[in-house]
Amino acid sequence: MGARPSIREQVQRMRQEAIVTAVNRLLATKGYDAMTVDEVAAEAGMAKASLYKLFASKEELAGAAMVAVLDRALAFVDSLREQAATSAQPVSARAQLEAVTRWAMQTQLEGEMPSLPAQNTSLSTSLQSNDDYMDRLLSLSNRLSIWIAEAQTSGQIQDRFPPEMVLYTLFARACDPVVGLLKDSGQYTHAQIIDWVMASTFQGLGSPAAQ
Repeated sequence: MGARPSIREQVQRMRQEAIVTAVNRLLATKGYDAMTVDEVAAEAGMAKASLYKLFASKEELAGAAMVAVLDRALAFVDSLREQAATSAQPVSARAQLEAVTRWAMQTQLEGEMPSLPAQNTSLSTSLQSNDDYMDRLLSLSNRLSIWIAEAQTSGQIQDRFPPEMVLYTLFARACDPVVGLLKDSGQYTHAQIIDWVMASTFQGLGSPAAQ
C-alpha cells in the first residue's frame, strides 16, 4: 500500500476538484471565450492568487476540465465493456456506440460537457502539449475505433464511410449545437432531443421510401 496523502495534499486535491468543477460548469454554460479566471475563482470559492498556484493559465484550466470529462467517458465506456462481457445476450458494436453517443448528449443537456471553441490556437497548442489530455483522448479513440471497425465489418454501419469520419461524427455529438438549440427553445424534452439526434446520426435524414 502507498503512503496515505498528507492533510496538505488532501486539501490541495479538494481545491483542484473544486476548481475543475467550477471550470466545467462555466465552460458548459458560457463557453471558453466568455469564461474568465475571476469567475472560476469566485465559483470555486477561493482567491484568484490561490487558483494561479494550481493552474497557471486559462488554457490549463480548460485542459483540466477536458481531462475530467474524458475520465468520465472512459469510465462509461469501460462499464459498457464489462456489462457486455457478462451479459447473457450478445451486445452489438453499434449498440455500444449508440450508448456512448446517448451518454455524451445527455451529459451536454445536463450542463456538464465543456464547450471549447473549434478555432483557438493557444488553446489547441496547450491541449496538444497536455499529456494527460492526449493520453485519455487516444485511449477513448482507440476503444471507440474497435467498435466502429466491428460495426462496419458486420454491416451495422455503412463501410463506405472512413472509420475516422465515423469517429469524428460521434465525437461531435458531445458538443453538437443542435442539441443546445433544441434545449434552449424549451419546447422539447431531453429524451426527445436525444432520440431525434440519434436517429439523424445513425439512420440519416432521408425517408425510408427514398432509400
